Amino acid sequence: MRKNIKITAAVASAAALALGLSACGTDSDPASKSESGAKADTSKALVVAASPTPHADILNFVKKNLAEKEGLKLEVKEFTDYVLPNTATQSGQVDANFFQHKPYLDDFNKKNDTTIVPVVNVHLEPLGLYSKKIKDLKDIKSGQTIAVPNDTTNGGRALQLLAENGLITLKDGVGTSAKLSDITDKKGLEFKELEAATVPRALNDVDAAVINGNYALEAKLSPAKDSLALEKAEGNPYANFLAVKEGNEKDPRVEKLAGLLNSDEVKKFIEDTYQGSIVASFGAPATS
Repeated sequence: MRKNIKITAAVASAAALALGLSACGTDSDPASKSESGAKADTSKALVVAASPTPHADILNFVKKNLAEKEGLKLEVKEFTDYVLPNTATQSGQVDANFFQHKPYLDDFNKKNDTTIVPVVNVHLEPLGLYSKKIKDLKDIKSGQTIAVPNDTTNGGRALQLLAENGLITLKDGVGTSAKLSDITDKKGLEFKELEAATVPRALNDVDAAVINGNYALEAKLSPAKDSLALEKAEGNPYANFLAVKEGNEKDPRVEKLAGLLNSDEVKKFIEDTYQGSIVASFGAPATS
């Protein structure tokens, strides 16, 4: 029986303060040392923090179907926000996380003085524009309100999607770091910035919303079918990856999981389960 541990942001914060656990134990085998010199106890479960969908779903597929054959004990802890998985990884409450892309991680590390690093790319989650009131992109008009994520990278990414589809005009060269203040022509639209996880719940209160792929799936939206506009997968820099605290990349358990996440079995699971709404991104190094 698979067993998930769902942790709310408040409970996770309290647990992090109360437990102060280290990510790796000790082991007498020198080969099991991480790059930082700490010894990893390979008999212990690898604890991975993940967003519920699709990250935890993919990890639980690995846990149920692949991990035991490789001698890997895997524990999946579900987090519902974009902050605690990294802080829990940095503090050692968990061993790794799987929920983010490189632009978000770079921004997080810079702002929080953390040292989280990518290990291996797994999949892409195209950002999409959704609405419960509008059936076609051309029907979005002046005076209407669009909700966008309020974090730096996903907010800029959302504005780029709107600009690419002719809904706004941005200053030249702002790229994915674009902010609302970089809009040179709103074309009469209003914007509401919200924490990414809450954007789907705002769909009834706004005319349209730009939603992250994982949160769209949790809200029973199909990016491939329900979006008014969707990021292109080709050349997309926002691959989601397995990540660890710097120095733990060579933990044998992490290396085993990385290999399994890039396996043919996982690729088929992603293709069969998400039908193009989530796309496997094996091949390119996570640090590119």
